[in-house]
Amino acid sequence: MFAYITLGTNDIARAARFYDAVMDVLGYARLTTIPTELGYGLPGGNCQLWVNTPFDRNSATVGNGSMPCFNAATRKMVDAFHATGLAQGGSDEGAPGLRSYEADFYACYLRDPDGNKLSAVCIGPE
Repeated sequence: MFAYITLGTNDIARAARFYDAVMDVLGYARLTTIPTELGYGLPGGNCQLWVNTPFDRNSATVGNGSMPCFNAATRKMVDAFHATGLAQGGSDEGAPGLRSYEADFYACYLRDPDGNKLSAVCIGPE
């Protein structure tokens, strides 16, 4: 459905440290780097997540009610995404665990250093 998602940052270097680490644990890599943008996706694929300073040159702000959620192949990857995000300056919005949304819905929630809310989810018994 989506070609890509964009999240704003006020500090591209800080965002690079954070997203390089959390995307790596899910198997994604930084594919593009320019002074105002970072692009992430599967190695050899297209960028599906862009982190950038706003085009209008105003400060990046958090979208109230918005939250990209990343697929994780295993529950251990969800755990690692959350732990890595916290270690890279993110803040906890919900520790890894089963949620009541559907059977075997294992997810975590955190905010990046700019306040963008993120999630990782594994839907399955592992």
